[in-house]
Amino acid sequence: MLRRILRLGTRFGDASSLSKICPRKWHPECAVKNSTAATERKKFYQDVSISQGEGGLFEINLDRRKLKTPGGKLFTVPNEPLAIAVATEWDAQRETLKFYSMHLTTLCNTALDNPTQRNKNQMITAALKFLETDTVCYRVDEPPGLVELQKNEWDPVLHWFENRYKVTIGSSSSIMGPEIPEATKDTLRQHLNSYNLWSLTGLEYVITQLKSIVLSLGTIDRHLSVEQAVLLSRLEEEYQIQRWGNVEWAHDYDMYELRARTAAGALFVQLSSESSTVKHKLMQD
Repeated sequence: MLRRILRLGTRFGDASSLSKICPRKWHPECAVKNSTAATERKKFYQDVSISQGEGGLFEINLDRRKLKTPGGKLFTVPNEPLAIAVATEWDAQRETLKFYSMHLTTLCNTALDNPTQRNKNQMITAALKFLETDTVCYRVDEPPGLVELQKNEWDPVLHWFENRYKVTIGSSSSIMGPEIPEATKDTLRQHLNSYNLWSLTGLEYVITQLKSIVLSLGTIDRHLSVEQAVLLSRLEEEYQIQRWGNVEWAHDYDMYELRARTAAGALFVQLSSESSTVKHKLMQD
């Protein structure tokens, strides 16, 4: 078995004597369940490394012990860039492990364990359902200032999306939202079918954060930056804040958290892509 170790970072903290990382009966230190779990645990390792195992898959090692998923599977990722990104999350932890901030690890766990037991078609169908309630498609009819803001900020993105994918979506101020043509759904389904299961996991995560498939694909396609996509997804909230103010610290915290989750999801899509050209370009950027 080919093993290639890449050292990441320096030694710090005390190591425990765990014989395995995340066995089927989880150690408390390894209960990485989801990205929103406000859980912290004392750090139990010193060194983080990656190694390449059988089948060309990459593994994460904590003090040379192999990381496992919450479901007990060996934690493996399909390529080295993603392995480095995940290892960096673990290496960045200090005295306590902030699992709720380790978004790439969480996405890998989801892809590996598939806790909802969905197949590719089911994941695509779930993603397309967001078209019916897409953030940029629902418009208000008052106040005039917000109507104008939505038109000026959302229309260009919507027009780009329609031209990019050769589809028709439109917008509506009706509570029923716009009627999405079946041809549009078919075209987007065909596009999403080109994604692998890992990439779909990341895309669905981004869509969930932004509540918009339009903004999510705009971010994945690099038409929008993460900052732009997040701001556009919160347009009405930002408008209200400008008028009435906001709770001190809360607004900035929510904004940074949403940016972090969206950026992690978009990066996960790129790194888990089957296209070596995409991965090579990403590393160059």
